[in-house]
Amino acid sequence: MQRRTRTVKVYTEKTTDGDSDELSPHTQSASEDEIEEWQPESKAPKRQQKAQPSEKVPAVKRQAKPKVPKESKPKAPRKPVERKPRAPRAPKEPKPPKEPKPPKAPRAPKAPRAPKEPKPPKEPKPPKAPRATKGGKKQQALLEEEAGGANQTNSICDAAESQQSARVKEERLSFIVPDGSCNDNMSRAGGGWSEGPSSSHQSYGVKKEEPEEDFTFDEPSLKRQKTSSAPQGRPTRLPTSGRAFGEDLNMNWDLIQLLSERTGVEQWVCLNISQLFREENTIPFIVRYRKEMINHMDADAVRDVQLVLEEIYALAKKTQTISQTLKKEGVLTAELEQALRNCRTADELDHVYAPYKKGSKLSKARRAKQLGLESAAQALLQSPHTLDLRAWVKPGTEGLSTVEEVSTGVEQILADMIAKDGETLTHIRSLCDNSMVMLQSSVSKTALKEQQIEGHQGKPKDIDKFHLYCDFTCNVQRIQHHQTLAINRGENLKILTVKVNIPDRVKSDFCRWCLNVRWRPKGYTREELMKILRDAVEDSYKRLLLPLLSRSYRTKLTVSAEKESIAMFVRNLRQRLLVCPVRGRVIMGVDPGFRHGCKLAVLSPTSQILYTDVVYLHGSGGNREADKLRHLMIRYSCNTVVIGNGTACRETEAFFADLISQRFFQPLDVSYCITSEAGASIYSVSTEAVKEMPDLDPNLRSAVSIGRRVQDPLAELVKIDPKHIGIGTYQHDVSQSSLKAALDGVVQECVSFVGVDINICSETLMRHVAGLNTGRAKSIAEWRETNGPFMNRDQLRLVKGLGPKSYQQCAGFIRINPQNHLNNHSDATGGNSAQEKPAAKGKGKTKASAAVSTLPNPLDQTCIHPESYAVARSFLSLVGGSVDQMGRSELRQCVEASVKCQGLEALAETLNTTPDTLQLIIDGLTQPPGFDIRQDFEKADFKRGIVSMSDLREGVVLTGRVENATLFGAFVDIGVGRNGLIHKKYITPDKLPADQRRRSLALGPGEKVEVRVLNVDPQRGRIGLDLIRVLR
Repeated sequence: MQRRTRTVKVYTEKTTDGDSDELSPHTQSASEDEIEEWQPESKAPKRQQKAQPSEKVPAVKRQAKPKVPKESKPKAPRKPVERKPRAPRAPKEPKPPKEPKPPKAPRAPKAPRAPKEPKPPKEPKPPKAPRATKGGKKQQALLEEEAGGANQTNSICDAAESQQSARVKEERLSFIVPDGSCNDNMSRAGGGWSEGPSSSHQSYGVKKEEPEEDFTFDEPSLKRQKTSSAPQGRPTRLPTSGRAFGEDLNMNWDLIQLLSERTGVEQWVCLNISQLFREENTIPFIVRYRKEMINHMDADAVRDVQLVLEEIYALAKKTQTISQTLKKEGVLTAELEQALRNCRTADELDHVYAPYKKGSKLSKARRAKQLGLESAAQALLQSPHTLDLRAWVKPGTEGLSTVEEVSTGVEQILADMIAKDGETLTHIRSLCDNSMVMLQSSVSKTALKEQQIEGHQGKPKDIDKFHLYCDFTCNVQRIQHHQTLAINRGENLKILTVKVNIPDRVKSDFCRWCLNVRWRPKGYTREELMKILRDAVEDSYKRLLLPLLSRSYRTKLTVSAEKESIAMFVRNLRQRLLVCPVRGRVIMGVDPGFRHGCKLAVLSPTSQILYTDVVYLHGSGGNREADKLRHLMIRYSCNTVVIGNGTACRETEAFFADLISQRFFQPLDVSYCITSEAGASIYSVSTEAVKEMPDLDPNLRSAVSIGRRVQDPLAELVKIDPKHIGIGTYQHDVSQSSLKAALDGVVQECVSFVGVDINICSETLMRHVAGLNTGRAKSIAEWRETNGPFMNRDQLRLVKGLGPKSYQQCAGFIRINPQNHLNNHSDATGGNSAQEKPAAKGKGKTKASAAVSTLPNPLDQTCIHPESYAVARSFLSLVGGSVDQMGRSELRQCVEASVKCQGLEALAETLNTTPDTLQLIIDGLTQPPGFDIRQDFEKADFKRGIVSMSDLREGVVLTGRVENATLFGAFVDIGVGRNGLIHKKYITPDKLPADQRRRSLALGPGEKVEVRVLNVDPQRGRIGLDLIRVLR
């Protein structure tokens, strides 16, 4: 019996849903296992096989035979048509059913073909019942049909069934292959798809079209989309709309349209950015190598779009989760599902879902609906003259025992309907936007009570910190971002109470509009019914809409403030990381201290540790320590001192300034600078520092870190968590996940745009390159140690774990300097033998190793991506240059002459590329060897003397350097040991360069400014400054 049941699954002629549904679980699972060999989807292929026989029966017959011998090769049974497949069928079935095979003699009487003669699809339905119970005759008929031949199968399915199953097949496969290729294949099925299995193999092959070894960039998919003839380089092959792009979200709004509305970016750009992120491209790669697709947006703008896109996806996912939860609970109606899908923000979704949350009390409206009063509420609006509330009274039923209770229930249902109506919400928001909505904060009762109990201990000190907001009122449209964050912090500490005050005029206008326009009853309404409607409108406003509006305003203010605070962090971190490195100097790093002395570290020009020690400069033996310092400076030819700005910084600076003024270090011309030591102590005890400097004391490691921050700020600061570098404000008041994601993105952007030399950079720095992570960086470092230096970018393909996408993302940001790898290569025994090692590691790498060249490529030391190497060579031949001339003046002159003569766009069209790509190629070919984008940024400020705070007077003009930028101003180091504050009201557009005027607070760390002293408060250590101009 079990064998016959498994045999039934081979029966593919029946196309009715009832037949397929009545198959036993064993039959269905076996069926799915059999067709797994040509299609990964479990259900779609089942219906495809039912559709294919209707078009061309011979193809179906060949397909049905391989289905039986799943464990044997599918192609072998196709040659013999009738008898051969019987033998393989036995091994496919369980061993016991193997013997019943010979008794297939009943197949000889071919008279039982009669059941197949009726061609209408209704004939297969009568055997449904016997199939569930015994199925004897049915299965015998199936065995006969298998041996029947192609002419019998031809008369089974009619045209209607074939078209229906083909449609189902096309719909199922559209989820497997979203790029539309499957739909094209399915469209051919409607017109006669003779080779079902072969075309199935084509669609399945799409998933395997990226072998690990085969990823060249001669024909990149995204580049082929771009066309210079399209407006602004817009790609020509795009989805029809955002609805088609985001159809998997299952929402009632257009993804791309909503993204464009929220970000203010054009829809075609939003569509391109969404597609690029879906293809797992990184922001540095998009900004540098896909400029025309994003309309030349910078990294911050693309990151903003990415954040909004993630919020929209999170909203859609949350909506689906809520819908599934409500469906399981049995409370999901069609209206509620549409209301959920219409939500565009998380607040709207929470508002709709709030009455149905688990653990919350049953809402008043839901209780009234359970009593059956919803039709009464609808009648009040649609036909009030027919509504008699007394007819709804049911004595003894709670909630319906009196007319008053019925009226209350109807009122609550109407209030709920009003609060969830989209048009009503839009109208009340427009009323609020045109009114003076105020945010008010005051001291909480809890804080006052604790102050009275504890007297002058504990809380009063905290209350003093928030004295500006103890009685604070401001329009929500004018409140500053730092004020919002400070108020939120006070509220979290239970020191402040915050309210949103909406004018009474909004309530009166809203009630009037509801009663006369939106919710006006259709027809004559008695006074008692109008009273119910008026009470419902007021109750809806006070109990439901007012809290919603308050939450909405608080959320908007908080989100806006957090976004601006994170943007400030991002700008500060970028400017701190991109400080110009000080190269070619021996540097002494000093970590100042009193009791435990000053830690010294002498570093070579390549950041190697030459000497470390501890000196006590602020004790009685200062002269002896000075002689020791002079000996070290002369011994290592060190003329630059870097002092950390921590404890004893001012005293250590005075000590060195005094020695320099006495020319104590002659014949050396010594200068010093102050640098931030934020995060140095944390780094000194981290696993990275222990791995890098295992034999050094943690205190000496911090001195090494301080010195390296001047030699190469980027390479040193990436070792430290960005939140510990001491930039920005309110870092604990913003979303930590958003802050971390933004700061990590900036680090990746800076490292990628600067570029890393793959043969000399540290593993820590390497992991921040776009497309790489900790594991891939470790694999690259291991490959480098095992096989010697990389000779070209193409060898990155040999690294384990570095796939096509990772290589595409990181290749353009990795440099291979011939000088460096030649120096390293001189230590090896032989370059070619080292490169042959990966070939013997395994079969998967043999082909790739043989195909990768070991010859250096001069283009690998430029910012040109490997996908554009062919265009770069064509351009060189077009202008009459060669790769050996890169960075020389003669090649630059040839390029400039050619561009001036023909124009950039004409040259790009000739080379079949885009102007942006060609400009990038020109930059890469004409930039000198070792070009660093940081050379145009600010450098460390070295000095030889100091000024004390007592020397400051009001009106004195000084120059300084911005140390930190906040939401309320910028702190400037003017060399007196205390940073002065330029309040944001003094940072006006007329004092800023033109390229900085559009930024919210245009000053960032490292910028030189000229300031005027406004006031000095020595007791509190505060200096007020006015900005005169930014120095360039």
